[in-house]
Amino acid sequence: MLGAEIVADRLIAHGVDTVFGYPGAAILSVYEALWWRKEKIRHILVSHEQHAAHAADGYARSRGTVGVCLATSGPGATNLLTGIATAALDSSPVLAITANVATTALGKDSFQEIDIVGLTMPIVKHSWLVKTVDELAFVIEEAFIVAQARRPGPVLIDIPYDVLESEGTMTNNLETARIKRLRTNSSVERVRGIEEAQALIVKAARPLIYAGGGIIRAQAQAELLSLAEHLDAPVALSLMGTAAFPRSHRLCLGTIGLMAQPSPQEAFLREADLIIALGTRFSDRTLRHNPFNKNNKTAKILHCDSDDAEINKNIRADLSLVADLKTIIPLLTQQIPPRAAQHVPAPFPEEPDNVPRTVITQCAQKIGNNAIVVTDVGQHQLWTIQYYPFDGNTQCVTSGGLGTMGFGLGAAIGAQCANPHRPVVLFTGDGSFRMNCAELATVAAYQIPILIIVFNNHALGLVKTWQDIRYEGRYSETILKRPPDFVKLSAAYQIPGFRADTESAYIRALDAAMPLLNNHTAVLIEVLVES
Repeated sequence: MLGAEIVADRLIAHGVDTVFGYPGAAILSVYEALWWRKEKIRHILVSHEQHAAHAADGYARSRGTVGVCLATSGPGATNLLTGIATAALDSSPVLAITANVATTALGKDSFQEIDIVGLTMPIVKHSWLVKTVDELAFVIEEAFIVAQARRPGPVLIDIPYDVLESEGTMTNNLETARIKRLRTNSSVERVRGIEEAQALIVKAARPLIYAGGGIIRAQAQAELLSLAEHLDAPVALSLMGTAAFPRSHRLCLGTIGLMAQPSPQEAFLREADLIIALGTRFSDRTLRHNPFNKNNKTAKILHCDSDDAEINKNIRADLSLVADLKTIIPLLTQQIPPRAAQHVPAPFPEEPDNVPRTVITQCAQKIGNNAIVVTDVGQHQLWTIQYYPFDGNTQCVTSGGLGTMGFGLGAAIGAQCANPHRPVVLFTGDGSFRMNCAELATVAAYQIPILIIVFNNHALGLVKTWQDIRYEGRYSETILKRPPDFVKLSAAYQIPGFRADTESAYIRALDAAMPLLNNHTAVLIEVLVES
């Protein structure tokens, strides 16, 4: 078999049914191999490699498996960097496969040569430069193990094109000593310290659970719900943990930190005597804006995570457990009797109606609780986190760690390709949407039924807010009163578009969108909001 055929067959063997990419001369042999296997694996041609990485990321987050993107040598490979970094900061298992110049041309500044392994080293869990066809299948096997092991994350395989075009023998026996060791090391070790953790919980009068994206990565939402109800403990959520706990549950405090809205729930954060932190890294976006770090000096902290590098990195824990959260959480309450209900957070205060809240809540009612909600980065992201009723099976796909504008449309494409029977809605802003709107071509070409809601305030709204706070309202380069007309742009891509400047116009647009989405047609709704 050719190296390129080994690549395609090993992806299929790992259950990959969709890859995202953009071809170039160095990687053409892989595209030839995919051509002959298109009944088993499909390729989605994007408009820019960055969005191939975002699509693979959206695919991975929404399905809970590895997402795969392809790029050719040189600029094709470097265009993946932002997408790989986005996946790294949010612990998403993305496999990036790049082609490079021939092995004989490496290190000679050859045309479109780039050391992509070196460039990505700080933002991947591991990267490989494959120099012989005989090691290719083994490297791919390792990559899938590493990407999903413990705390997931992106990996990269760089393959010179002469390796892709060389003949090698494909073996089904990939269990080398190294691969066996990787599998062993990736499995969760026996949990230590459970008895001490249980003792902390028993002593606590006012325990509080702080849940992060690790809950979603471990698919431990049911375990979290059971823990909260068993302990009668309020649950605060990080940005990445937004959809980890039903927003309507009596114990839900909502998202805290920078994304929070002021509420009576903050009293629970201040008064807790034990913080049970699950799958969260205590990021600066939380620590700078929440009361339990600044005001509560007496609370004990029990930190549980699958990645020991996160323990004591940002906040000192009194006790830590390092293992899979789905394994840890049920053990925390073993032989501890359920507590009587006593912690009842006050309801979230009724806010006056505003355009973003109306748009988001009305969309949630129409689209149902099985939706995948994707956001770009900016004011609309805050609105979505605050107002969307994340209950039941609703997922949230957003760029938390890197805060990548332009993430949304690619991620929405990946999420819909991974979950063709679930509705996908993208909330974006005019600033972010300008960065990725070329992917409307991808949406139209593959008939990907995404509902795209663009909040247009003709500004970089979140940045402009900081200019109000720090620079006395001097809006240096944050006003975006410029083309394009988003509705006309969507029409150019043969995607129905609507503009809404009133609540009634938005409801009409939403009603018109539903049958189109059900007929595998994407819809764009531009919502005009105050700057």
